[in-house]
This record gives sequence, structure tokens and C-alpha cells, in this order.
Amino acid sequence: MEEKKCMGDHQVHICALAEQQKYQEIKELVEVPNYMCLNCGRVAQKPENLCSPTDLSNLPYHE
Repeated sequence: MEEKKCMGDHQVHICALAEQQKYQEIKELVEVPNYMCLNCGRVAQKPENLCSPTDLSNLPYHE
């Protein structure tokens, strides 16, 4: 199993905010998602709010 990696300041990542029950702050960060965390699948507008972000436009799309 691959080890999960975290980049940047974890305190501003959505997973850390969820643990602190800061749901209003999370709602603002995910309103227009552009990135997805490769660790947990959460989405955010900015990459700095995710542990292992990737641009959604880089992901393959399958119907």
C-alpha cells in the first residue's frame, strides 16, 4: 500500500479543517473546485487546501 503524503501547511488542508468541524470555512474552499486530493478524494478551489493536490483538468474522464 502506498504511503500517503502531505504537502504544505496541514492546518489549512480540508481534512484538518473537517477534524476541527470548520464546515463554513470548508464550504467556501470547495465552492468552485479545481483540484482533487490524491489521498482522500476531497476537492478544493486552491491546491494549498489539500494534502496531495492534482489539477482536475489533468485527470482522465470516463463515462
